[in-house]
Amino acid sequence: MTYKERAEEITKLLEQYNYEYYVLDNPSVPDSEYDRLINELIAIEKEHPELITPFSPTQRVGGKVLDEFKKIKHKRMMLSLANAFNEKDLRDFDQRVRDIVHVDKVEYMCEMKIDGLAMSLDYIDGKMNYAATRGDGNEGEDVTNNVLTIRSIPTKVKLDKPFEVRGEVYMSKKVLNELNAAREASGEPLLANARNAAAGSIRQLDSSIAASRKLEAFWYYLVNADELGFKRHSDALDYIESIGFRTNKERRICDGIDAVLDYIREYTEKRPSLAYDIDGIVIKVNDISMYNVLGYTAKTPRWAIAYKFPPEEVVTKLEDIIFTVGRTGKITPNAVIKPTKVAGSTVQRATLHNEDFVNDKNLMIGDYIVLRKAGDVIPEVVRALPEKRDGSERPFVMIENCPVCGAPLIRKDAMHFCVSPTCPARRIEGMIHFSSRDAMDIETMGEKAVEQFFNEGFIDSIPSIYDLKNHRQEILEIEGWQTKSIDNLLDAIEKSKENSLEKLLFGLGIKEVGAKMAKILAKRYLSLDALMQVSEEELQRIPDVGPISAHSIYTYFNNEDNKALIEKLREHGLNFNFLGQVNTDSSSPFFGKTCVLTGTLSKYGRKEATEILENLGAKVAGSVSKKTDYVIFGEEAGSKLDKAHELGIKTLTEEEFEELLQK
Repeated sequence: MTYKERAEEITKLLEQYNYEYYVLDNPSVPDSEYDRLINELIAIEKEHPELITPFSPTQRVGGKVLDEFKKIKHKRMMLSLANAFNEKDLRDFDQRVRDIVHVDKVEYMCEMKIDGLAMSLDYIDGKMNYAATRGDGNEGEDVTNNVLTIRSIPTKVKLDKPFEVRGEVYMSKKVLNELNAAREASGEPLLANARNAAAGSIRQLDSSIAASRKLEAFWYYLVNADELGFKRHSDALDYIESIGFRTNKERRICDGIDAVLDYIREYTEKRPSLAYDIDGIVIKVNDISMYNVLGYTAKTPRWAIAYKFPPEEVVTKLEDIIFTVGRTGKITPNAVIKPTKVAGSTVQRATLHNEDFVNDKNLMIGDYIVLRKAGDVIPEVVRALPEKRDGSERPFVMIENCPVCGAPLIRKDAMHFCVSPTCPARRIEGMIHFSSRDAMDIETMGEKAVEQFFNEGFIDSIPSIYDLKNHRQEILEIEGWQTKSIDNLLDAIEKSKENSLEKLLFGLGIKEVGAKMAKILAKRYLSLDALMQVSEEELQRIPDVGPISAHSIYTYFNNEDNKALIEKLREHGLNFNFLGQVNTDSSSPFFGKTCVLTGTLSKYGRKEATEILENLGAKVAGSVSKKTDYVIFGEEAGSKLDKAHELGIKTLTEEEFEELLQK
């Protein structure tokens, strides 16, 4: 037997043992035999490196280090699921399904909603082609190297036709506890919860780190099941398990919505005993032939829904209420909570929004309170427990002066504001916003860096960001900053000078000017100098700019301090002009028209199609109304297309859209 033949033989055996151990949970050989074979394969590959393949079992330990993740466009959009929060939502879903397919009862497949990171695996000729994250649904990141470190995932299967499976990569409760115990012992910060730990592990550029995290995965959807001849979703799941994919054994076929509700009640009780975190139950129509009949909305399939468990509520103590200052000067009261674990992570702070919120909740400092995470994400104070008061509690009193600069506060509607333009907190928040991705996109200039540089005296305003290069040597002396990270930061700062006008407008933090409004203004006036000369009355005549927005924009550009700030940015060489295309040729069939995009556009992504239309002088809206001129639709178009037909609005397929572009 040649070395190549022996390597192939060992690889085949190890793949079989991986399947038995990680998928079937029924190993046929002891760990010592597995270790003996892997060591033999390592020795062969060391002597004959030409035999090493990307999918060799020896490569699953990781070790590849990337500079960045490549982008991958999904062959079919990775849609999210609509949510149900109670029995009525589920019965309404069932009624809609039955009304559309004209049956009295529907067979559903119920599955665990794993709290992890959505993943897509693409296979060609029986070999893994790539693994990609969901991303924005249209485009994800190529994380193949990291996914290969998950031993239960097959690299080769006995199915020659192209196919795609989707599932969830997760970290078990046991592994999370073990990792946190080790991190605590070494003085490292703890991982907040299993979901964040799994997502963070998959996005490590060094695959050996991902390998050390002992991630696992369940696969719950064969994307092209109908093309492969499957009639039922349950049969497709059984099949992908038979060829090597790990599926969740807790799934169950339920005959009708009452059986679904029984299943949900059962697993609401079982949830704490599972070895992994779940945040709900996924309910799918089992008959695949119904999928095309039921169709899709722009974001979700109509043949599936996710039941979300009610937020976990805990009782804890409100130890204090402190105040923070935002970039617009808004003062927000925040609850300081006795550290409490809720929905998988420890909570110490929760926003209390404004004075009225605190008073409406009848909160006193020292109260026992009920806390939960809205959507299992944002900490939220639900109510006080006045029956637990012992007389030591203190009443809440809204402050009258800024907690940072001491300036008097003003109240507008339910909010309090610090209006001092020199307030340090406002300046810090303003610089953080200016550097953010949707604004000037200065990479690594995040909240921590801005606060560090402000406290060190390196920056004190937005223009001073462009003077950071003068403090390069001093930054090197700050712990955590290395030559490469500083150079990357300074390069990003210089690059931001070339941004188009809309990025700068949004970055300035003008009240009422979001990213969309900034682009409308930039395209209309083309330069910052032209915009600064516009009257309040003229601004009000622009579609989408109301009286409040117009007043805010006009006031900003006629403030002497803001004028001075803009002049400093000009001195630093920032671009003040709109760099996008502006169509002044009214001959385009889309000039002056309102268009709506829906469904998956195969040639043009949603973002690209939007830019094309806007450059031709069209307005792209998010919803269909009587004012809509065209609805351009791709695959899996949903309710927007239905509404267009109801209103008699002109619809264009992607091919018809492309034909008009040529005119």
